[in-house]
Amino acid sequence: MQELTKHKNFNVLTFQAEDEIAAMTSTIGAAFAGSMSVTASSGPGIALKGEGLGLAVIMELPMIVINVQRGGPSTGLPTKTEQSDLYQALFGRNGECPMPVIAARSPGDCFDVALEAWRMAVDYMTPVFVLTDGYIANGSEPWKVPSVSGLSKIPVTHPGPPANGDAFLPYERDEKLSRPWAIPGTPGLEHRLGGLEKEDISGNVCYDPDNHEHMCNLRAEKVAKIADRLPLQELDGPDSGDLLVLSWGGTYGACATAVHTALADGKKVSHCHLRYLNPFPKNLAEILTKFDKILIPELNLGQLGSVIRSTFLIDAIGLNKVQGKPFSVGEILEKIKGLT
Repeated sequence: MQELTKHKNFNVLTFQAEDEIAAMTSTIGAAFAGSMSVTASSGPGIALKGEGLGLAVIMELPMIVINVQRGGPSTGLPTKTEQSDLYQALFGRNGECPMPVIAARSPGDCFDVALEAWRMAVDYMTPVFVLTDGYIANGSEPWKVPSVSGLSKIPVTHPGPPANGDAFLPYERDEKLSRPWAIPGTPGLEHRLGGLEKEDISGNVCYDPDNHEHMCNLRAEKVAKIADRLPLQELDGPDSGDLLVLSWGGTYGACATAVHTALADGKKVSHCHLRYLNPFPKNLAEILTKFDKILIPELNLGQLGSVIRSTFLIDAIGLNKVQGKPFSVGEILEKIKGLT
């Protein structure tokens, strides 16, 4: 945030809130006002933001929530790395409260992931989780500053007053199931807000049981539809073989190096590194079925492994570590050799 305060010439506004709850609700307010809004913390702060995140989801407003993961639970290991907040990002809110989740793999990748998160947020009118970790946050790598003119634009549109004096319908949806992003104070766009369940299309408070189920399904379907626009998952190595190393986040470098070393030793192994954790890329199931064994190295006790098992009914093998330290290449290579 200290860096961001230097860029007021780009209309960047920064706000140091008194606590994480205020930070989250201020982020919601900025999104409601039509601004690109971002809030960041680590796991304990994300826990405090949880109720506000539920409000952001039910209001269907675009924003980015960054979790730089550290050792937990509670205050845990504030200066050490971990990947143990995946469950929190996927499920850590009350009710049926789906959010897209994407993860950076390196310091340089954080730039591309941030752009992707904002594009996803405005395209689908939803808050988006971005996961990094302490190892990435404290790391560095050579990175070429891109030309702004070479970056794809992220179009943002706001509705005008309805024609013929018709009532504004804040939960009328397009083909992506996204609702319109109305700017406060626009004549004719008055509508109700809040955390109570919305009546489909009108946005009025509604306690009808069928409507509640319908809206829960709509919000879940909207997040699931993001998979239609995701790039297909890439594979580093042969298309099939004895072992697939499936990784996410800051374990990328160690996993990629270990797999390349194993390939040079004649092992039938490939590497698949996930950026998109909710929803998964559409071809991930096809990739997983082409390997005899799936190894998932994680700096937690098996969170992605559990999600992969329940989603694809594949008995993945975990390599888990919660010591506040990243994996070494040797640790992963030793496991690969033991499985091939």
